[in-house]
Amino acid sequence: MSFLLQRTVFSKSTQIHNSIRRYSQLQALVQDSDPDLTYLDGFPRPDPKYDETILAIPRSNSGTSISTKERKAGRVPSILFEQEDGQHGGNKRLISVQTNQIRKLVNHLGRSFFLSRVFDLEVRSPAFESNDIVEKVRVLPRLLHLHAATDAPLNVTFIRAPSNALLKVNVPLVYIGDDISPGLRKGAYLNTIKRTVKYLCPADIVPPYIEVDLSELDMGQKLVMGDLKVHPALKLLQSKEEPVCKIMGARVSDQKKS
Repeated sequence: MSFLLQRTVFSKSTQIHNSIRRYSQLQALVQDSDPDLTYLDGFPRPDPKYDETILAIPRSNSGTSISTKERKAGRVPSILFEQEDGQHGGNKRLISVQTNQIRKLVNHLGRSFFLSRVFDLEVRSPAFESNDIVEKVRVLPRLLHLHAATDAPLNVTFIRAPSNALLKVNVPLVYIGDDISPGLRKGAYLNTIKRTVKYLCPADIVPPYIEVDLSELDMGQKLVMGDLKVHPALKLLQSKEEPVCKIMGARVSDQKKS
């Protein structure tokens, strides 16, 4: 093995080791804080209207031709992983899910909200209608690929989300209070910098979204990630000083109109 190749392999190994070590430290912080791991009053919780068990069947092979056949048959080629360091890792199972079911959930929830919601998933064999359940597990959709023109789901990656799991989640932001914001009422406009924020979340309390309250923001003021109000068991994985939004002065076009 050449020196350059050895150095590259060592560097990648070190990066993986450091990533796992950082995750273990974050996991210890969450466990040591030992908050009540339930949804608390005053924080968003998943709407039970969209509680749904995603049905899946085993898939023996992967590849472009297999995926094409699956899609033509009304199925979405998918992968189910064990979570490692809060993301996806080992214990891979090839599955297919129903195109219509995934399309319906994505349309109702929105893409970002679909990717921040924990679902029950049943792997049935040999068909979706079968009573033979190979695996029943809670999952978090990790990746979703949609067709650029039709928004049809092309691939979905899930990670297992048992109660003891810690998951890295890009949680969507929902902006509220814009109707009474002093700055916006003066004719300023909202510069939305972030649409999602990454948190390390216990699987039992993954927030469907985080509210960003604009009601007290005046012209020129901003909110940063450290200002967001979340469950105390969530750990921010980005800088607290990163800006989320800012109330900007009136647009030039608006000034000319006035």
